[in-house]
Amino acid sequence: MIGYVPYLSRFSYNFPDPRHATQEGIVAIGGDLSPYRLINAYKRGIFPWYNEGDPILWWSPDPRLILYPQDIKISRSLKKSLKKYEVRFDTDFEAVIRRCRDMRSQTWILPEIIEAFCELHEMGFAHSVETYYEGELIGGLYGLSIGGVFFGESMFSQKSDGSKVALVRLCEFAQREGIDFIDCQIPSDHLKRLGAIEVSKERFLEELERAVQKPGTIGKWKI
Repeated sequence: MIGYVPYLSRFSYNFPDPRHATQEGIVAIGGDLSPYRLINAYKRGIFPWYNEGDPILWWSPDPRLILYPQDIKISRSLKKSLKKYEVRFDTDFEAVIRRCRDMRSQTWILPEIIEAFCELHEMGFAHSVETYYEGELIGGLYGLSIGGVFFGESMFSQKSDGSKVALVRLCEFAQREGIDFIDCQIPSDHLKRLGAIEVSKERFLEELERAVQKPGTIGKWKI
């Protein structure tokens, strides 16, 4: 049981305070995936995550996993991969999000999620980082950028270090562009080994509130 959770009106983009989420981290149910609702949700530290056939669930977990770009850990083998692969930004967003979906037997990247994020990409808020080997897309990641935060959604790799190379290049870009941190959402041992850390929801929300006030870069990114 997840206890009482507020239902969202389709006519309002407002969200409950994420500090009042359930113990599991659920903030609200329902609403839609319109661009303005999504942007408002992420600015408040809330993201959609649900299974096919279920109503939309909006989450703000505690703890939260974040990565400060300057703290990315690059192993000796990853350094070799950085020289071997080519990385591009925003040249094939839809391919990246679909590969992220296809690499999982069970996924929250439903058709309506793909449609919504492709629309956000066209608006200049959602971005992909793509890793290529001999001209073939073999890894990458995608997410949403608002102010000084990149909200990472998913990543995939079809060749060794494909997604890690994309993450390193994202961190380099983030440092140049003044992005404060990358939101990795749910704790993951894989990302912790790359330098991500767990922080309390309260600390996350405090840092988020400051970071999203930055002007940011809207529009397609260039490496």
